[in-house]
Amino acid sequence: MNVGRSAVSFIYRCCWASAQRLGLMRIDADALDVLRGERRGLILAANHPTMFDAMLVVAHLPRTVCVMRSDLMRNVFLGPGARLASYIGNDSGRSVVRESVAALREGQMLVLFPEGTRTSNPPVNAFKPGITLIAKLADVPIQTVLIRCESPYLRKGWPLLRTPPRMVVIRVTLGQRFQASEDCRGALRRIEAYFAVELTPPG
Repeated sequence: MNVGRSAVSFIYRCCWASAQRLGLMRIDADALDVLRGERRGLILAANHPTMFDAMLVVAHLPRTVCVMRSDLMRNVFLGPGARLASYIGNDSGRSVVRESVAALREGQMLVLFPEGTRTSNPPVNAFKPGITLIAKLADVPIQTVLIRCESPYLRKGWPLLRTPPRMVVIRVTLGQRFQASEDCRGALRRIEAYFAVELTPPG
């Protein structure tokens, strides 16, 4: 296992445990733990309601490789850890596809947020192309990950230093697993529609 990824995962686990002990938030992401036994490449496709999402997934799954915005890869605080963990920067679409496929063929789990940015048009933004192409080229399934957070804290447009109006409660569950498809566009539409249905509040 990549030592950098293990270290980053451990740091995030400590952060979330501390936040919960202090009563700042309540997190239920134990559903992710069942994926630790996966031994082949797998894409984790998650919706993106808050700034926390990637860190929540990584905390539970040390083997994961994240695709990150290139400016965050160069960030003085986040960059060193991301580079140590061999995360993938999104400078070039072609390089993202190439490096993602290589990681998946090595048996890694790849975290992708098909919305491309935090959700600004609930229940989900329109999905960006790429995820189903990567699944097709690497011949791996796509496991959907549903992240629910009722608090507006650190959603799109929320100032970083502005305190939340109430305790932040985040729940992470596993959704349907989609197999790789030759019809990349059709598969992308089906996955986007699935997220929209699952994340729309009842009524």
